[in-house]
Amino acid sequence: MSEDLLFADLKVLDVGSWIAAPVATTMLADFGAQVIKVEAPGIGDGYRLFSESAGAPDSAVNFAWQMDARNKRSITLNLKSQAGRDLLYQLVADADVFVTNHMPQFREDWGLGYTHLSQLNPRLIYASLTAYGENGPERNREGFDLVAYWARSGLMELVHAPDADPAPALPGMGDHPTAVTVYAGIVTALLRRIRSGEGSYVHTSLLANGVWSASCVAQAAFADGEFNRYRKMSRHMYTRLMYETRDQRWLQFTMVRTEHETDLLFAVLGVPELLVDARFIDQQARLDNGDQLVKLLRPVIRTRDAQAWMDDFNAAGVPVGLVGEVERLPQDQQVVANGMLLEGGESGMQAVIKHPINIAGMPTQSVQRAPDRGEHTEQVLAELGLTRAEIDVLKDTGVV
Repeated sequence: MSEDLLFADLKVLDVGSWIAAPVATTMLADFGAQVIKVEAPGIGDGYRLFSESAGAPDSAVNFAWQMDARNKRSITLNLKSQAGRDLLYQLVADADVFVTNHMPQFREDWGLGYTHLSQLNPRLIYASLTAYGENGPERNREGFDLVAYWARSGLMELVHAPDADPAPALPGMGDHPTAVTVYAGIVTALLRRIRSGEGSYVHTSLLANGVWSASCVAQAAFADGEFNRYRKMSRHMYTRLMYETRDQRWLQFTMVRTEHETDLLFAVLGVPELLVDARFIDQQARLDNGDQLVKLLRPVIRTRDAQAWMDDFNAAGVPVGLVGEVERLPQDQQVVANGMLLEGGESGMQAVIKHPINIAGMPTQSVQRAPDRGEHTEQVLAELGLTRAEIDVLKDTGVV
């Protein structure tokens, strides 16, 4: 590992599972941190199996695990056993950062909470992720981002077409942004430690990040806002809805905002008569009669392929957006040109999606393959000073 990497001397323990908490340590690892992932013997992190699940795209590569667990070492520890916890305590004593999303009650029962671990290492940055927050009646409630981030926050209810059921989120859609929040908390706490010498308890939740994501609208609820008109308008505004082209791509008109842009839009679509139609004569009229306008525009847009429309819109300066498809991302010039990908390295893939933190001139780690479950257990235990015979006993008794 290069000493030029910012976090080359940072020792991090990833004592979590699935996405949001562990990915924060992946981000640290990209900048050079020495990350040890702690998994249960025989089981490991359930996220290892996501790419093989029925709801995932078909691939010969364990793509999600290789993306999100890169650049780490893995050890197995049975944290239900005192011997397993004692080994973890030894790692904690020399660690800079401890990241977990285990249930708060589990941490308290097994001596893995901040109060206990900070006594072992007062300089420790302890980062906690929960589904619904550190306090309150649901502090120990389990939750994935599809539920806690997307549904509970109100995002799901706000985002759906007229007369359609609320739609589920994509797997990880709330987890990955939440991981950035966890990372930001850790880095802020590290700066505080430089100034004060003290460790910190850093925490966030999937619910908090969902509410934050919804906040441009949700803040109105704390200002005695009334939402009936908003719901009606937002689900019937012609600019908020999607329009299907002949080749089954989708166009969005969200950025068409001014009267001039609307004039150009209607002209390109070949419906200039709508410009003098009293039902659509200005923005308010188009809002009031949005359903009628949508019924007129959709058949027109279905007469041509997406690229033909986009060529004409671009030539006329109309800010229409073409809805992307994930299959096209590897060829997307903007994605490639702006460093949103890392070279695949040992991952078995042509490229790996990078986290969105970019600092000019700051190098990052090349992609090392994600570890097998417990691949580095013996190596890490040997670094703690255990002998071959002691490691064998731990294996035989199910501690590692």
